[in-house]
Amino acid sequence: MAAIFSAASPPPPSSSGIDNHGLPRPPGRESPPRLASGSLLPCLQLCQSVSQRNSRWIQHMICGLKEIRFAAILLHQPHHQGNMAFAGKYEFEGDENYDDFVKKIGLPSDKIEMGRNCKIVTEVVQNGNDFTWTQHFPGGRTTTNTFTIGKEADMETMGGKRFKATVKMEDGKIVAEFPNYRHTAEICGGKLVEISTASGAVYKRTSKRIA
Repeated sequence: MAAIFSAASPPPPSSSGIDNHGLPRPPGRESPPRLASGSLLPCLQLCQSVSQRNSRWIQHMICGLKEIRFAAILLHQPHHQGNMAFAGKYEFEGDENYDDFVKKIGLPSDKIEMGRNCKIVTEVVQNGNDFTWTQHFPGGRTTTNTFTIGKEADMETMGGKRFKATVKMEDGKIVAEFPNYRHTAEICGGKLVEISTASGAVYKRTSKRIA
């Protein structure tokens, strides 16, 4: 009987469960499909395109995380000394516990009456850590304290006494230790809120912004 396959030509691939060598093919081990010439190029281009898109997405994500981290740092850090929130002009709006406080600090009776419900206008000029704090009283009298945060300066009490003090900034509040009371000032809801404490007596003065 004539041979079906000549010795010079290899047998064609078998589609049955027998491989080209006449041995059983293991289950699930089908012959891989042959790709036509040049068919790998579109696959490589697709992989490269996906890789570039993923790279850009990762870069955008990293930039976004950096922005979120920076915003979180700004949100949680305390007010720094360069905060310009104090600059402006404020008019007396109301106060609490005035009489008890001024008696504790020994203010003369004439000045007590002069300061009661007094429409004081407080003007604050700020340049970074440098402040000029002026109070305008009815009748033209003014008092001015000029100071730099963290440095000793010549100051004047509400009773007119001169002294030296180092003004600090603590959690957004200006803090000064006067000879017989502690004074703080901060901006709350656009208003200037000043609190003075002496021997347990707490005096609070609120001024609204007018400029």
